Amino acid sequence: MNARGFLAHPALWASLVLSGLTLLWLSLGAPIGLITQIAIYTLYGMGVNLLVGYTGLVPFGASVFFGCASYAAAFFVLGRISNDVFGIVLAVLFSLVLAFGLGALILRRKGLYFSLLTLACSQIAFEVAFKWTAVTGGENGLQGVARASFASDLSFHLFVLAAVVAGICLLWRLVHSPFGRALQAVRDNEQRARSLGFNVYLLRLGSFVLMAGFVGFSGALLTFLLQGVYANNLSWQHAGDALLMTVLGGVHHFLGPLWGAITFIILENRLSAITENWWLIFAPILILFALLSPEGIQGLAQRLIGKQRWTLTRGSIPPRPALIEPYVSAAQAMDPDKPILETRKLSKQFGSLVTAREIDLQVKPFVLHSIIGPNGAGKTTFYNMLTGVLRPTSGQVFFEGSEVTRLPMHARARLGMGRSFQILSIFPNLSAFENVRIAVQAQRIGARGLLRDAHADQAINARTWSILDAVGLADQAAELAQDLPHGAKRLLEIGVTLAIEAKLLLLDEPLAGLAEADRIVVADLIRKLAQRHAVLLIEHDIDRVLAISDRISVLHQGRMIADGKPAEVARNPEVIAAYLGAAQDGERASAPAVTRRAGATSPVLLNAEGIAVGYGGSTVLSGVDLTIREGEAVALLGRNGVGKTTTLRALTGSLPLDAGSISFAGTDLRKLRPFEINRLGISLVPEGRRLFPNLTVTENLLLAQRPGGITLEEAFALFPRLRTRQAAKAENLSGGERQMVAIARALMVPSKLVLLDEPFEGLAPAVVNEVMEALVKLRGRVAMVIVEHHAELVLPIVDRAYVLVNGQVAFAGEAAQLEHDEALQARLLGVVETQDTRAA
Repeated sequence: MNARGFLAHPALWASLVLSGLTLLWLSLGAPIGLITQIAIYTLYGMGVNLLVGYTGLVPFGASVFFGCASYAAAFFVLGRISNDVFGIVLAVLFSLVLAFGLGALILRRKGLYFSLLTLACSQIAFEVAFKWTAVTGGENGLQGVARASFASDLSFHLFVLAAVVAGICLLWRLVHSPFGRALQAVRDNEQRARSLGFNVYLLRLGSFVLMAGFVGFSGALLTFLLQGVYANNLSWQHAGDALLMTVLGGVHHFLGPLWGAITFIILENRLSAITENWWLIFAPILILFALLSPEGIQGLAQRLIGKQRWTLTRGSIPPRPALIEPYVSAAQAMDPDKPILETRKLSKQFGSLVTAREIDLQVKPFVLHSIIGPNGAGKTTFYNMLTGVLRPTSGQVFFEGSEVTRLPMHARARLGMGRSFQILSIFPNLSAFENVRIAVQAQRIGARGLLRDAHADQAINARTWSILDAVGLADQAAELAQDLPHGAKRLLEIGVTLAIEAKLLLLDEPLAGLAEADRIVVADLIRKLAQRHAVLLIEHDIDRVLAISDRISVLHQGRMIADGKPAEVARNPEVIAAYLGAAQDGERASAPAVTRRAGATSPVLLNAEGIAVGYGGSTVLSGVDLTIREGEAVALLGRNGVGKTTTLRALTGSLPLDAGSISFAGTDLRKLRPFEINRLGISLVPEGRRLFPNLTVTENLLLAQRPGGITLEEAFALFPRLRTRQAAKAENLSGGERQMVAIARALMVPSKLVLLDEPFEGLAPAVVNEVMEALVKLRGRVAMVIVEHHAELVLPIVDRAYVLVNGQVAFAGEAAQLEHDEALQARLLGVVETQDTRAA
């Protein structure tokens, strides 16, 4: 360790602070036991923070190890072991064994259930300790525990300080070890950690046992401080003391428990001397910190000096080598003629819903193989079965000739099956370097190594730099992943996927939310990676898929309808039907005749200009202009993934604008909340209906009713079928009936504009006709924006249409023009391979 590292080491600062408090207390002539207690509770809090800050688990009852180890130390010393130091060691070992048994059981649950289970264990231990008087002393506890090795309070105090500082050094080494860095990956993104090959359950069990060791050590020290042990440390009133201190000091700071313990114990000591109701003073202090400084005392100090960052680990990365080794793929030795991945009759069923139906697929090395299909085709479900997120109902998955159908996700990752996710999946609170290094570590050494420095492994560091350079992020290696632009985050996710020595890359919508310049960069990288790996790609940017793919498979309604070269797939009649909605079975919905509104005859109701919006730094919509007039019906069309639902979310205020403006009936919507926008007269019929399943049809409607909206009788007149089903619970309705309730519910408020997101999705043709007739009846009464995947269903009943392509308006005009121009529909909405797309 260099001089700079030594001066920044938290153990040094902890020793200076505790030594300073010791000298202050001695100079005041105050009992030194208070500072001893602060040191003990500092280590207690740091042990708890190994779970909270580093692993993402919140134990309400870590006191079970604190209290039980306290009793264990007392039993050992009062029994046949007179050496107090040896008694402490045995108490720690007891705590480790107890934690292994309890952790193996309660870590099968997480979140609130895990927290409550730890509290329940602590309370059980309290009841035993408080009522088993013959063994534990009951209410009076066990007293007269000899402290033979320490003649005075000061000598014991110095021993505690040394022991606590040594414990802090050990904990600092643990959190910088491969094991400790793996814990932080689990904290940030459990699913991503599994996908890299980490066994999350074992990691959590390891951290739980280590936490118990530090907490048990603290409990044993407290026994010798008090020279006795009492049951109250196990009670629910004190179960959360260490957690409270940790939160008060700052859970995202290594020394947070130190500042929390000092504050809590000194305030408790001073305030309780003033009044027995000292919590009435202390509780408001906690409330203020929770509201004003969620990062605790250390976070508040950082804010005051203008430099905020988590201090759970060092803020540096290993030095960049003078020459970065070129990236070499682990897959280059594969036989190009032998499939690396094969599925045989792979099927998935959720109850009566079939999302994958006997899918047969082969993926070969050095081929960019894309999977496309309309919304709801089953693409992500298929990926989830391939990678072990979901277990198939039937069928088999083979990887490099071996069946992996029942292997868990982390085991498949270790074989070389790397995956990216539809929703960006990285470790946001780790640096770009650490994101990739964790993935390299996962494949090479896993989480082995409790005492070595993770950044000292030169081979892993060199591989990390090679991958960062390959994806173009070497210059941004030190930046936190959450601070990278969205395009760089997508590149980082691909780098993380590569880092597990992946032979097969399963990329789920890597171009989603990217600006055009970033799309070009990422698509070019994918094309290059396919020359050295097998790549299976899901992507909604059909034009670019056709341009870069070697092979394309098409899923529709859970089954494979086409597989072949891009040109063959683009001409396939079934594929054209799936994307453009042509009937395949002779039965189809038929649009009723309507009289279209001619031109701009009514006042503008909603005007959106230059709106740009995205998710988490992504860009989904860019420079979109929309105009809706009073009583007008407008279709919003586009392939899946182009931003249609995002547009509706922007209009309803549930997604804030990055740029642009939206006005409705002369009111600026940019600063209004969703419920305020709804009260102005904009109602949303969401995709998936989202009814209240345990309420009846009537109750669902009345819950939304406000003066000025339609009445129940009008709702039943609009949808006669609902009259006979008005007493039925929503969960017992058919899909079509639920859609009818969702539309009627939107009208129960005084709506001027109704936004309908995929109102015909999943409905039988006869039911589509019923819903369509209702929408025709609404024409002129309210304005409507209808998002629909099948253009042929909606174009005949609307006045105008907008078509989105990659987040921008590619067509805005009369619906009749688009309805009768099949070539334009095919180009904007279908699967068409052109020379232009090949050059993209």
